[in-house]
Amino acid sequence: SKQREAILTVIKDNLIHPTAEEIYDLVTKIDNNISRSTVYRNINILVNLGKIKKIKSTIGPDRYDYLYDEHSHVICEKCGKVFDFYYDFDKNQISEEIEKQLNKNVSIDNITIYGICEGCKSKIKNEEELKWKKN
Repeated sequence: SKQREAILTVIKDNLIHPTAEEIYDLVTKIDNNISRSTVYRNINILVNLGKIKKIKSTIGPDRYDYLYDEHSHVICEKCGKVFDFYYDFDKNQISEEIEKQLNKNVSIDNITIYGICEGCKSKIKNEEELKWKKN
């Protein structure tokens, strides 16, 4: 549908890994008649069709990514921002090692690493400096 294409374009054109609400805000600039429920429903359809990937976050809302090539993600543990990184993991080797350790069949479709982004590191450093100066 025309609305689904607009949603896909918004996700494709935004490397920030937008949340569903951010997608809604951006899509309404293209089509101000589109409803929030239509956007959310079509996001789920695009995930199920394999056109976009849902990035589950332990911090804040889930985010979405256009599947243009194989890559992994780093999620900031403080602010929840998602960053792409490229590394050729041998997913079969990782799966085999996990299966040996757990005696369970596993499948790896994505690798997500958690850390702290530069912006949050700077904030933490500034907060620590302020605390040190106060003492």
